Parts: sequence; C-alpha cells; structure tokens
Amino acid sequence: MIAGTTELFAIAAKVNDPEIPVLSIADLGILREVNLDDDGTVQVLITPTYSGCPAMDVISEDLYQAFTQAGYEKVDIKLVLTPAWSTDWMSDEGKKKLEEYGIAAPTGRGHAGRITLGMSVKCPRCHSLNTRELARFASTSCKALYTCKDCLEPFDYFKVLS
Repeated sequence: MIAGTTELFAIAAKVNDPEIPVLSIADLGILREVNLDDDGTVQVLITPTYSGCPAMDVISEDLYQAFTQAGYEKVDIKLVLTPAWSTDWMSDEGKKKLEEYGIAAPTGRGHAGRITLGMSVKCPRCHSLNTRELARFASTSCKALYTCKDCLEPFDYFKVLS
C-alpha cells in the first residue's frame, strides 16, 4: 500500500489523546509530521505537551496500531522535543472541543519572556469570567484547576504554554 503524506497524516490524525479523548493528536498540535521512506517505513514525528508527558507511550502505541491496521508493516515514531510544544499549535476546532468537554481552552497566544498581569479564565459551563485558580497544577501538569464563583463548578484550564 502506497499513500501520499495527506493520507498518512489522516491515519495518524485519527489517534486521540488518552488524557483528553475528545481531542485528536492533530487537534492538540502534537502531531508534527508524517512521511513515508523509500523502504516503506512510515516516519511519524510527535512533540509532547511537556517533556515528561506520560501519555506519549500510549500515543506511540496507538499510532503504531493505526498504521499496522492500515497495512503498513514498518512504523517509526520519534519524539521531537525542539521546538517545544506550544498551545499556539492547538487547532481552533480542538479548543472548541475542549470547552464542550468542560475544560477551559487556552486563551491568547504564547509569549516570550516573563509577563506579570492578571488573567480571567472563562468558565466552560456558564461562560462567566468570575473565576479563580484553586491549584496551579490539576489532573496533568499542562492544566490548572479553577472554580467559577457564579455557578460554583470546578473546572480544568488548559494552560497557555509556549
């Protein structure tokens, strides 16, 4: 079976993030590149949301399975740490899916250097900006735990990372 990079990318893009199953790895922006070598090996490049992300092993296994089920016998999955993943790489569709799932999507764009200013995080349930941070780290290191002062619901906020 010989496919172009568009078809190969589509196979990989069907793999979901195991921690946030409503997001594909393409939505999340960690799927960087998919190519087919001359010897028929599928080369997949992925970038973790942070260097210690425990989901990368599961994602790698899921990618391998997706390609072998599609008829490719040789699959090489590589973790690429530079440039570091940024929430800027998330698709708009992925951010919409996050909010529908109950996780506040990252707002704004990543920055270079230190910024000190206040930030309001919109509640994904009632859309209020009357929220506060409860914990800098939530269920994963890339999320913070917030609560809404209006609807009183806790929620995860996917941090802006660059």
